[in-house]
Amino acid sequence: MQHSLIKAIITGSTGMVGEGVLHECLNNINVSEVLVINRKPCGVHHPKLKEIIHSNFYDFSKIKKELDGYNAAFLCLGVTSVGKKEEEYTKLTHTLTMHLAETLASVNKDMTVCYVSGTGTDSTEKGKTMWARVKGKTENDLMNLPFTKVFPFRPGFIKPTKGLKNAHKFYKFVNWLYPLGRLIYPKAFCTLSEVGKAMINAVYQKEDRKIIEGKDIIELSK
Repeated sequence: MQHSLIKAIITGSTGMVGEGVLHECLNNINVSEVLVINRKPCGVHHPKLKEIIHSNFYDFSKIKKELDGYNAAFLCLGVTSVGKKEEEYTKLTHTLTMHLAETLASVNKDMTVCYVSGTGTDSTEKGKTMWARVKGKTENDLMNLPFTKVFPFRPGFIKPTKGLKNAHKFYKFVNWLYPLGRLIYPKAFCTLSEVGKAMINAVYQKEDRKIIEGKDIIELSK
């Protein structure tokens, strides 16, 4: 069966995960167009790629018309919770994500949304770990929006894609752990390439709401 082509919006492409997902999209024949929304240029140029520089991620009204016509959104923008109080982390994680998602839902209900969350996220929103509660609320609220499909992704350790520029520096020191971790605990270790491919393949999944854990990412990437 021939798949309809994917027209994807990606956030976070100036970060490690978003850059890796963008790389997979640009090299996948099932993806025909990619729109990235960034505060600063991502530095990538490709015939499939369009970039919008937008400074205020709490108000997308000025670019709303340009978001129409896409059937996938890969939300890869995220910040660390280290050193942040719950109010600040909530604003940068939940509030920011929902502003974009609600805007997208108003123009593209026929859309698959993949949101990068993380292993250990708390779906009950009541646990002791602050970041896990906030991520859990973000997942839950996204899945309540009227999109065709919503898939929160919960990767653990992600091995960066070789040759890309936005990998965190600490990966240089811990990458040696990856083969051992994948062997001993494959559910918690995946590659950035697998994350990108899994998001693309999620667009063609029959389920409309499902949390994608580490083992699911690996399986869905094939």
